[in-house]
Amino acid sequence: MFNSDGMHVLDVRRGHRKLVITVETASDTTGCRSCGVVATGHGRRPVRAADAPCFGLPVLIIWLKRIWRCAEADCPIDTWSETHVLIASRAVLTSRAVSWATDALAHDDTTVSALARHLRVDWHTLWRAVKIEAHSRTSRPGRLSGVRTLGVDEHIWRPSRRAQSDRAITAMVDLTRDEHGRLHARLLDVVPGRSGTAYAGWLQQQLPEFIAGIEHAALDPFRGYANAIRDELPDAVAVLDAFHVVKLGTQVVDEVRRRCQQATLGRRGHKDDPLYKIRGLLRHGQEHLSQRQHTRLDAGLEAGDPSWEVTVAWSCYQQLRSAYASVNPAEGRKIAEQVIDSFPTCPIPEVARLGRTLRAWRQQILAYFATKGVSNGGTEAINLLIEKTRRIAHGFRNYTNYRLRILLVADGSRSYRDRPNHA
Repeated sequence: MFNSDGMHVLDVRRGHRKLVITVETASDTTGCRSCGVVATGHGRRPVRAADAPCFGLPVLIIWLKRIWRCAEADCPIDTWSETHVLIASRAVLTSRAVSWATDALAHDDTTVSALARHLRVDWHTLWRAVKIEAHSRTSRPGRLSGVRTLGVDEHIWRPSRRAQSDRAITAMVDLTRDEHGRLHARLLDVVPGRSGTAYAGWLQQQLPEFIAGIEHAALDPFRGYANAIRDELPDAVAVLDAFHVVKLGTQVVDEVRRRCQQATLGRRGHKDDPLYKIRGLLRHGQEHLSQRQHTRLDAGLEAGDPSWEVTVAWSCYQQLRSAYASVNPAEGRKIAEQVIDSFPTCPIPEVARLGRTLRAWRQQILAYFATKGVSNGGTEAINLLIEKTRRIAHGFRNYTNYRLRILLVADGSRSYRDRPNHA
Protein backbone atom coordinates (compact mmCIF):
# COMPACT_ATOMS: atom_id res chain seq x y z
CA MET A 1 0.00 0.00 0.00
CA PHE A 2 2.89 2.36 0.74
CA ASN A 3 4.27 1.48 -2.70
CA SER A 4 7.94 2.18 -2.15
CA ASP A 5 10.44 -0.60 -2.77
CA GLY A 6 12.70 -1.37 0.13
CA MET A 7 10.56 0.35 2.77
CA HIS A 8 7.90 -1.02 5.09
CA VAL A 9 5.39 0.72 7.33
CA LEU A 10 5.79 0.56 11.09
CA ASP A 11 2.94 2.79 12.21
CA VAL A 12 0.06 4.86 10.84
CA ARG A 13 -1.73 7.40 12.98
CA ARG A 14 -3.98 10.41 12.58
CA GLY A 15 -2.17 13.58 13.62
CA HIS A 16 -3.42 17.15 13.74
CA ARG A 17 -5.05 17.59 10.30
CA LYS A 18 -2.60 15.16 8.73
CA LEU A 19 -1.73 11.50 8.39
CA VAL A 20 1.58 10.43 10.00
CA ILE A 21 3.25 7.30 8.62
CA THR A 22 6.38 5.87 10.24
CA VAL A 23 8.57 3.75 7.95
CA GLU A 24 11.97 2.13 7.83
CA THR A 25 14.04 0.26 5.27
CA ALA A 26 14.40 -3.49 5.23
CA SER A 27 18.16 -3.35 4.74
CA ASP A 28 20.11 -4.88 7.62
CA THR A 29 23.51 -5.38 6.00
CA THR A 30 25.76 -3.04 4.07
CA GLY A 31 29.42 -2.48 3.46
CA CYS A 32 31.62 0.55 3.91
CA ARG A 33 31.91 2.44 0.64
CA SER A 34 35.58 3.14 1.39
CA CYS A 35 37.09 -0.08 2.64
CA GLY A 36 34.29 -2.57 2.01
CA VAL A 37 34.15 -3.93 5.54
CA VAL A 38 30.69 -5.00 6.73
CA ALA A 39 29.24 -2.09 8.71
CA THR A 40 27.48 -2.24 12.04
CA GLY A 41 24.34 -0.38 13.10
CA HIS A 42 24.77 2.85 15.00
CA GLY A 43 21.16 3.66 15.78
CA ARG A 44 18.45 5.45 13.81
CA ARG A 45 17.56 9.09 13.25
CA PRO A 46 13.99 10.20 12.43
CA VAL A 47 13.74 12.14 9.16
CA ARG A 48 10.50 13.95 8.32
CA ALA A 49 9.27 14.62 4.79
CA ALA A 50 5.90 15.56 3.29
CA ASP A 51 4.41 12.97 0.96
CA ALA A 52 1.57 13.10 -1.59
CA PRO A 53 -1.88 13.49 0.05
CA CYS A 54 -3.82 10.34 0.93
CA PHE A 55 -7.46 9.88 2.00
CA GLY A 56 -8.01 13.61 1.66
CA LEU A 57 -5.29 14.43 4.21
CA PRO A 58 -1.74 15.73 4.00
CA VAL A 59 0.79 12.98 4.69
CA LEU A 60 3.92 13.27 6.83
CA ILE A 61 6.50 10.51 6.46
CA ILE A 62 8.75 9.79 9.43
CA TRP A 63 11.63 7.70 8.17
CA LEU A 64 13.68 6.02 10.87
CA LYS A 65 16.89 6.45 8.99
CA ARG A 66 19.60 3.97 9.86
CA ILE A 67 23.07 5.19 10.84
CA TRP A 68 25.95 2.90 9.93
CA ARG A 69 29.43 2.69 11.47
CA CYS A 70 32.52 1.20 9.88
CA ALA A 71 34.16 -1.40 12.13
CA GLU A 72 37.62 -0.85 10.60
CA ALA A 73 39.64 1.41 12.89
CA ASP A 74 41.94 2.71 10.14
CA CYS A 75 39.06 3.56 7.72
CA PRO A 76 38.72 7.31 7.04
CA ILE A 77 34.94 7.00 7.17
CA ASP A 78 33.46 6.72 10.63
CA THR A 79 29.66 6.86 10.27
CA TRP A 80 27.19 7.54 7.48
CA SER A 81 23.47 7.47 6.83
CA GLU A 82 21.56 5.15 4.56
CA THR A 83 19.91 6.54 1.43
CA HIS A 84 16.69 5.89 -0.46
CA VAL A 85 15.23 7.24 -3.70
CA LEU A 86 11.98 8.23 -1.99
CA ILE A 87 13.59 10.82 0.29
CA ALA A 88 16.77 12.49 -0.90
CA SER A 89 19.40 13.81 1.48
CA ARG A 90 18.18 16.89 3.39
CA ALA A 91 14.89 16.84 1.46
CA VAL A 92 11.65 17.93 3.12
CA LEU A 93 9.51 16.52 0.30
CA THR A 94 9.44 12.98 -0.99
CA SER A 95 10.16 12.37 -4.67
CA ARG A 96 6.58 11.11 -4.94
CA ALA A 97 5.22 14.40 -3.59
CA VAL A 98 7.34 16.38 -6.04
CA SER A 99 6.16 14.24 -8.95
CA TRP A 100 2.54 14.55 -7.77
CA ALA A 101 2.76 18.35 -7.56
CA THR A 102 4.48 18.64 -10.93
CA ASP A 103 1.84 16.46 -12.60
CA ALA A 104 -0.90 18.55 -10.99
CA LEU A 105 0.60 21.76 -12.35
CA ALA A 106 0.81 20.20 -15.80
CA HIS A 107 -2.72 18.76 -15.99
CA ASP A 108 -5.05 20.15 -13.32
CA ASP A 109 -5.03 23.95 -13.84
CA THR A 110 -3.95 24.65 -10.28
CA THR A 111 -1.38 26.81 -8.51
CA VAL A 112 1.74 26.22 -6.47
CA SER A 113 0.13 27.84 -3.42
CA ALA A 114 -2.85 25.46 -3.59
CA LEU A 115 -0.59 22.42 -3.84
CA ALA A 116 1.57 23.71 -1.00
CA ARG A 117 -1.56 23.94 1.14
CA HIS A 118 -2.45 20.31 0.35
CA LEU A 119 1.07 19.23 1.32
CA ARG A 120 1.21 21.59 4.32
CA VAL A 121 4.54 23.09 3.27
CA ASP A 122 5.64 26.60 2.35
CA TRP A 123 5.28 27.92 -1.21
CA HIS A 124 9.03 28.37 -1.58
CA THR A 125 9.71 24.87 -0.25
CA LEU A 126 7.46 23.29 -2.86
CA TRP A 127 8.51 25.46 -5.77
CA ARG A 128 12.24 24.85 -5.17
CA ALA A 129 11.61 21.12 -5.54
CA VAL A 130 9.13 21.41 -8.42
CA LYS A 131 11.43 23.78 -10.28
CA ILE A 132 14.15 21.13 -10.45
CA GLU A 133 11.70 18.47 -11.62
CA ALA A 134 10.11 20.82 -14.17
CA HIS A 135 13.49 21.76 -15.58
CA SER A 136 14.37 18.08 -15.91
CA ARG A 137 11.14 17.34 -17.79
CA THR A 138 11.31 20.33 -20.13
CA SER A 139 14.96 19.78 -21.07
CA ARG A 140 14.92 16.03 -21.63
CA PRO A 141 16.85 14.81 -24.71
CA GLY A 142 14.80 14.28 -27.83
CA ARG A 143 12.02 16.60 -26.74
CA LEU A 144 12.20 18.54 -30.02
CA SER A 145 12.40 15.49 -32.26
CA GLY A 146 9.71 14.66 -34.80
CA VAL A 147 8.62 18.25 -35.47
CA ARG A 148 7.54 18.67 -39.09
CA THR A 149 5.19 21.65 -38.81
CA LEU A 150 6.24 24.65 -36.75
CA GLY A 151 4.00 27.46 -35.56
CA VAL A 152 4.95 30.80 -34.06
CA ASP A 153 3.01 33.54 -32.31
CA GLU A 154 3.52 36.32 -29.79
CA HIS A 155 2.05 36.52 -26.30
CA ILE A 156 1.90 39.23 -23.65
CA TRP A 157 3.06 37.85 -20.33
CA ARG A 158 3.43 41.12 -18.40
CA PRO A 159 0.57 43.48 -19.31
CA SER A 160 2.13 46.38 -17.45
CA ARG A 161 3.08 49.82 -18.67
CA ARG A 162 6.16 49.72 -16.49
CA ALA A 163 7.60 46.80 -18.44
CA GLN A 164 7.09 47.78 -22.04
CA SER A 165 10.50 46.48 -23.14
CA ASP A 166 9.99 42.87 -22.01
CA ARG A 167 6.22 42.44 -21.87
CA ALA A 168 6.01 40.19 -24.96
CA ILE A 169 7.36 36.75 -25.75
CA THR A 170 7.62 34.67 -28.91
CA ALA A 171 6.24 31.14 -28.59
CA MET A 172 7.23 28.22 -30.83
CA VAL A 173 4.66 25.43 -31.15
CA ASP A 174 4.75 21.95 -32.66
CA LEU A 175 1.80 21.64 -35.08
CA THR A 176 2.66 18.19 -36.45
CA ARG A 177 -0.33 15.90 -37.03
CA ASP A 178 -0.32 12.21 -36.11
CA GLU A 179 -1.02 9.29 -38.42
CA HIS A 180 -4.76 9.81 -37.96
CA GLY A 181 -4.57 13.46 -38.98
CA ARG A 182 -5.17 14.75 -35.45
CA LEU A 183 -3.30 17.76 -34.18
CA HIS A 184 -1.67 17.50 -30.75
CA ALA A 185 -0.17 20.97 -30.39
CA ARG A 186 2.60 21.35 -27.83
CA LEU A 187 4.71 24.26 -26.76
CA LEU A 188 8.36 23.82 -27.69
CA ASP A 189 9.86 26.94 -26.17
CA VAL A 190 9.43 30.66 -25.58
CA VAL A 191 11.93 33.49 -25.89
CA PRO A 192 11.65 37.11 -24.74
CA GLY A 193 10.64 39.70 -27.31
CA ARG A 194 8.27 39.94 -30.24
CA SER A 195 10.50 40.25 -33.28
CA GLY A 196 11.96 38.34 -36.16
CA THR A 197 15.33 38.58 -34.43
CA ALA A 198 14.00 36.68 -31.40
CA TYR A 199 12.52 33.95 -33.59
CA ALA A 200 15.61 33.69 -35.79
CA GLY A 201 17.87 33.55 -32.74
CA TRP A 202 15.94 30.58 -31.36
CA LEU A 203 16.11 28.78 -34.70
CA GLN A 204 19.86 29.34 -34.89
CA GLN A 205 20.29 27.57 -31.55
CA GLN A 206 18.60 24.38 -32.75
CA LEU A 207 20.36 21.32 -34.15
CA PRO A 208 20.72 20.92 -37.93
CA GLU A 209 18.51 17.81 -37.75
CA PHE A 210 15.67 19.86 -36.29
CA ILE A 211 15.95 22.54 -38.99
CA ALA A 212 16.10 19.95 -41.77
CA GLY A 213 12.97 18.21 -40.49
CA ILE A 214 10.71 21.30 -40.67
CA GLU A 215 8.47 21.03 -43.74
CA HIS A 216 5.87 23.74 -43.01
CA ALA A 217 6.01 26.91 -40.93
CA ALA A 218 2.73 28.61 -39.99
CA LEU A 219 2.71 32.28 -39.05
CA ASP A 220 0.53 35.35 -38.59
CA PRO A 221 0.88 38.27 -41.03
CA PHE A 222 3.96 39.71 -39.31
CA ARG A 223 6.90 40.43 -41.59
CA GLY A 224 9.50 39.86 -38.85
CA TYR A 225 8.54 36.20 -38.45
CA ALA A 226 8.34 35.78 -42.22
CA ASN A 227 11.90 37.07 -42.61
CA ALA A 228 13.11 34.69 -39.91
CA ILE A 229 11.51 31.73 -41.72
CA ARG A 230 13.01 32.87 -45.02
CA ASP A 231 16.51 33.13 -43.55
CA GLU A 232 16.62 30.21 -41.08
CA LEU A 233 14.16 27.70 -42.62
CA PRO A 234 14.96 27.95 -46.34
CA ASP A 235 13.48 24.53 -47.17
CA ALA A 236 10.22 25.01 -45.23
CA VAL A 237 6.99 26.22 -46.81
CA ALA A 238 5.67 29.33 -45.03
CA VAL A 239 1.87 29.29 -44.62
CA LEU A 240 -0.15 32.33 -43.57
CA ASP A 241 -2.80 31.53 -40.99
CA ALA A 242 -6.28 31.43 -42.52
CA PHE A 243 -8.00 32.94 -39.50
CA HIS A 244 -5.86 36.08 -39.62
CA VAL A 245 -6.41 36.47 -43.35
CA VAL A 246 -10.20 36.36 -42.86
CA LYS A 247 -9.83 38.68 -39.88
CA LEU A 248 -8.27 41.28 -42.19
CA GLY A 249 -11.43 41.11 -44.31
CA THR A 250 -13.61 41.55 -41.21
CA GLN A 251 -11.67 44.65 -40.25
CA VAL A 252 -12.15 46.12 -43.71
CA VAL A 253 -15.93 45.69 -43.51
CA ASP A 254 -15.97 47.40 -40.09
CA GLU A 255 -13.83 50.29 -41.33
CA VAL A 256 -16.03 50.87 -44.38
CA ARG A 257 -19.18 50.69 -42.24
CA ARG A 258 -17.86 53.26 -39.77
CA ARG A 259 -16.71 55.60 -42.54
CA CYS A 260 -20.07 55.44 -44.30
CA GLN A 261 -21.80 55.98 -40.95
CA GLN A 262 -19.83 59.17 -40.42
CA ALA A 263 -20.44 60.32 -44.01
CA THR A 264 -24.21 59.84 -43.92
CA LEU A 265 -25.03 60.85 -40.33
CA GLY A 266 -22.02 62.91 -39.29
CA ARG A 267 -21.44 60.87 -36.13
CA ARG A 268 -20.61 57.40 -34.90
CA GLY A 269 -23.25 54.72 -34.91
CA HIS A 270 -26.07 54.56 -32.36
CA LYS A 271 -28.07 51.49 -31.43
CA ASP A 272 -31.01 52.41 -33.68
CA ASP A 273 -28.95 53.30 -36.77
CA PRO A 274 -29.42 50.88 -39.70
CA LEU A 275 -25.73 50.02 -40.21
CA TYR A 276 -24.97 49.83 -36.51
CA LYS A 277 -27.83 47.37 -35.94
CA ILE A 278 -26.39 44.92 -38.49
CA ARG A 279 -22.72 45.25 -37.54
CA GLY A 280 -22.72 41.71 -36.13
CA LEU A 281 -24.43 40.21 -39.17
CA LEU A 282 -21.82 41.81 -41.44
CA ARG A 283 -19.13 39.67 -39.77
CA HIS A 284 -21.00 36.41 -40.33
CA GLY A 285 -20.55 34.13 -43.28
CA GLN A 286 -23.55 34.32 -45.56
CA GLU A 287 -23.86 30.52 -45.52
CA HIS A 288 -24.55 30.72 -41.77
CA LEU A 289 -27.31 33.34 -41.99
CA SER A 290 -30.95 32.34 -41.65
CA GLN A 291 -33.65 33.75 -43.90
CA ARG A 292 -34.68 36.16 -41.16
CA GLN A 293 -31.11 37.37 -40.76
CA HIS A 294 -30.77 37.81 -44.53
CA THR A 295 -33.88 39.99 -44.47
CA ARG A 296 -32.50 42.12 -41.60
CA LEU A 297 -29.16 42.47 -43.39
CA ASP A 298 -30.76 43.56 -46.69
CA ALA A 299 -33.01 46.06 -44.89
CA GLY A 300 -30.08 47.57 -42.99
CA LEU A 301 -27.94 47.94 -46.09
CA GLU A 302 -30.78 49.46 -48.10
CA ALA A 303 -31.51 52.03 -45.38
CA GLY A 304 -27.98 52.94 -44.31
CA ASP A 305 -25.76 52.35 -47.36
CA PRO A 306 -26.85 54.72 -50.14
CA SER A 307 -23.43 54.57 -51.83
CA TRP A 308 -23.34 50.75 -51.81
CA GLU A 309 -19.80 50.81 -50.44
CA VAL A 310 -20.62 48.67 -47.39
CA THR A 311 -22.45 46.22 -49.65
CA VAL A 312 -19.46 45.88 -51.97
CA ALA A 313 -17.04 45.54 -49.05
CA TRP A 314 -19.25 42.85 -47.53
CA SER A 315 -19.36 40.99 -50.86
CA CYS A 316 -15.55 41.14 -51.08
CA TYR A 317 -15.32 39.79 -47.55
CA GLN A 318 -17.62 36.90 -48.41
CA GLN A 319 -15.55 36.12 -51.47
CA LEU A 320 -12.40 36.01 -49.32
CA ARG A 321 -14.11 33.68 -46.85
CA SER A 322 -15.34 31.38 -49.61
CA ALA A 323 -11.76 30.56 -50.58
CA TYR A 324 -11.18 28.89 -47.23
CA ALA A 325 -14.70 27.46 -46.99
CA SER A 326 -14.30 25.56 -50.23
CA VAL A 327 -14.07 21.79 -49.83
CA ASN A 328 -11.91 21.39 -52.93
CA PRO A 329 -8.39 22.87 -52.38
CA ALA A 330 -7.97 23.55 -56.11
CA GLU A 331 -11.22 25.51 -56.21
CA GLY A 332 -10.25 27.38 -53.05
CA ARG A 333 -6.89 28.31 -54.53
CA LYS A 334 -8.57 29.57 -57.69
CA ILE A 335 -10.86 31.82 -55.64
CA ALA A 336 -7.91 33.07 -53.60
CA GLU A 337 -5.99 33.95 -56.77
CA GLN A 338 -8.99 35.91 -58.07
CA VAL A 339 -9.23 37.79 -54.78
CA ILE A 340 -5.55 38.66 -54.75
CA ASP A 341 -5.62 39.83 -58.40
CA SER A 342 -8.86 41.85 -58.23
CA PHE A 343 -8.94 43.51 -54.80
CA PRO A 344 -6.06 45.99 -55.40
CA THR A 345 -8.06 47.68 -58.18
CA CYS A 346 -11.26 48.09 -56.14
CA PRO A 347 -12.43 51.74 -55.96
CA ILE A 348 -13.14 51.37 -52.23
CA PRO A 349 -9.86 52.41 -50.56
CA GLU A 350 -10.10 49.99 -47.66
CA VAL A 351 -10.63 47.01 -49.98
CA ALA A 352 -7.81 48.17 -52.23
CA ARG A 353 -5.48 48.39 -49.24
CA LEU A 354 -6.50 44.85 -48.25
CA GLY A 355 -5.75 43.71 -51.79
CA ARG A 356 -2.24 45.15 -51.63
CA THR A 357 -1.67 43.38 -48.33
CA LEU A 358 -2.87 40.08 -49.73
CA ARG A 359 -0.72 40.54 -52.81
CA ALA A 360 2.35 41.07 -50.61
CA TRP A 361 1.60 37.74 -48.88
CA ARG A 362 0.51 35.92 -52.05
CA GLN A 363 2.93 33.00 -51.78
CA GLN A 364 2.18 32.33 -48.11
CA ILE A 365 -1.60 32.58 -48.64
CA LEU A 366 -1.69 30.18 -51.58
CA ALA A 367 0.54 27.72 -49.70
CA TYR A 368 -2.45 26.98 -47.46
CA PHE A 369 -4.19 25.12 -50.28
CA ALA A 370 -1.12 22.99 -51.07
CA THR A 371 -0.39 21.90 -47.49
CA LYS A 372 -3.76 20.38 -46.52
CA GLY A 373 -4.78 23.40 -44.51
CA VAL A 374 -1.79 24.09 -42.30
CA SER A 375 -2.73 26.91 -39.92
CA ASN A 376 -1.80 28.50 -36.62
CA GLY A 377 -4.97 27.26 -34.93
CA GLY A 378 -3.00 24.94 -32.65
CA THR A 379 -0.77 27.84 -31.67
CA GLU A 380 -3.81 29.88 -30.65
CA ALA A 381 -5.01 26.92 -28.55
CA ILE A 382 -1.64 26.88 -26.77
CA ASN A 383 -2.03 30.62 -26.21
CA LEU A 384 -5.30 29.93 -24.39
CA LEU A 385 -3.54 27.49 -22.06
CA ILE A 386 -0.76 30.00 -21.44
CA GLU A 387 -3.22 32.79 -20.68
CA LYS A 388 -5.26 30.55 -18.37
CA THR A 389 -2.10 29.66 -16.46
CA ARG A 390 -1.24 33.33 -16.07
CA ARG A 391 -4.75 34.19 -14.87
CA ILE A 392 -4.88 31.34 -12.36
CA ALA A 393 -1.53 32.44 -10.92
CA HIS A 394 -2.68 36.10 -10.88
CA GLY A 395 0.30 37.03 -13.04
CA PHE A 396 4.03 36.37 -12.92
CA ARG A 397 6.99 38.55 -12.03
CA ASN A 398 9.76 36.03 -12.66
CA TYR A 399 10.26 35.11 -16.32
CA THR A 400 12.11 31.87 -15.53
CA ASN A 401 9.27 30.61 -13.34
CA TYR A 402 6.72 31.69 -15.95
CA ARG A 403 8.54 29.82 -18.71
CA LEU A 404 8.73 26.60 -16.70
CA ARG A 405 5.06 26.78 -15.75
CA ILE A 406 3.76 27.23 -19.28
CA LEU A 407 6.13 24.59 -20.68
CA LEU A 408 4.65 22.16 -18.17
CA VAL A 409 1.04 23.09 -18.93
CA ALA A 410 1.39 23.06 -22.73
CA ASP A 411 3.75 20.11 -23.19
CA GLY A 412 1.15 18.15 -25.18
CA SER A 413 0.74 15.40 -22.57
CA ARG A 414 -2.90 16.21 -21.83
CA SER A 415 -5.29 13.57 -23.14
CA TYR A 416 -6.86 14.24 -26.52
CA ARG A 417 -10.59 14.92 -26.25
CA ASP A 418 -12.56 13.35 -29.12
CA ARG A 419 -15.86 14.99 -28.25
CA PRO A 420 -16.78 18.32 -26.65
CA ASN A 421 -17.83 18.50 -23.05
CA HIS A 422 -21.33 19.58 -21.98
CA ALA A 423 -20.36 22.52 -19.78
